[in-house]
Amino acid sequence: MRVTKTVNHKLTAFALFAVLFIFLPIMANAQQFPERSSTGTTNLIAPPGPPAIPFIDLTIRNPQGGQEVAFSLQLLLLLTVLSLAPSIIILMTSFLRVSIVLDFIKRALSLQQVPPNQVILGISLFLTVLIMWPTFSAIYTNSIQPLSAGSLSAENAYRAAEAPLREFMFNQMKDRRGTRENIGRFMSMRGITQQPNTLADVPTYILIPAFILNELTVAFKMGILLFIPFIVIDFVVASTLMSMGMIMLPPVMISMPFKLVLFILVDGWGLLTGQLMNSFVVR
Repeated sequence: MRVTKTVNHKLTAFALFAVLFIFLPIMANAQQFPERSSTGTTNLIAPPGPPAIPFIDLTIRNPQGGQEVAFSLQLLLLLTVLSLAPSIIILMTSFLRVSIVLDFIKRALSLQQVPPNQVILGISLFLTVLIMWPTFSAIYTNSIQPLSAGSLSAENAYRAAEAPLREFMFNQMKDRRGTRENIGRFMSMRGITQQPNTLADVPTYILIPAFILNELTVAFKMGILLFIPFIVIDFVVASTLMSMGMIMLPPVMISMPFKLVLFILVDGWGLLTGQLMNSFVVR
C-alpha cells in the first residue's frame, strides 16, 4: 500500500511539473508585445457632445438713427429690384428686340436645335449689356453711387435711376411713325385727353407699354426682311425638286445647306449684330 501511494505521489508531482514546464513559457510570451506595437487601452472614448448650432436672432425694433433707416430702405429697394429684374431686363431694355430677331434668323435658316435657346438668350443678354451700357453707367453714376454714399434719398435715387431709362425708351420711339399714336392710344385708354409734347408729359406707366409695342413692331419688321432671301431659296429648291419628280424628298433637307452657305458667305452674324446695334438710338 505504501509503495502504491509513493508511486501515485510521484506521478502527480511529475504531471504538475510537466504542466508548468509547458504553459509557463506561453504565459510569459503572452505578456510581451511584438516590436513596433503600441500599447492599447480599455478605456472607452467619451461620446461627442451635441452639435453646436448657431443661434440666429431676428429682432424688429425702432431705428436708432438715420443710417439704420437708410440701410432698411436700401435693403427693401434691393429686394424689390431683384424681384423685378427679369421683367425690367426683358421689357424695358433692348433685350426684347434682340432676342426676337435672333429667333427669327434661327427659324429662317430652318435650324431646329442649333444654336440652342440658351445660346440665343446669352447672346441677347450680352448684346443688351453692350447697347445699354451708357444708360447703365448713367444710372450708376446718378443714382446708385450717391445712394450708397448717403448723399441721396431713396425717392430721389429712384427718380435719378428712372430718368436715363425713360430717355432710352423714348428715343427708340420718337423718330418712327406710329409712336405718337401708340402713346396717345394708351393715354386715351387711361382717360388722359391731353396730348404729350415732350418726354416729361408722358407718364412712365404709359411709356413702358408703348415702348414694348414699338419693339415688337420693329423686331417683326426686321424678321420679315430676314425671311425674304431664305424664302426665295426655298422656292427655288422646291420648284427644282418638283420638276425632277422628287416629290417625297423634303425640300428643307436640300435648302438648309444652301441657306447656311449664303449666310456664311455674306458674314451673316456680323451683319445681323451690326444692324441690330445701329437700329437703337443711344445718346
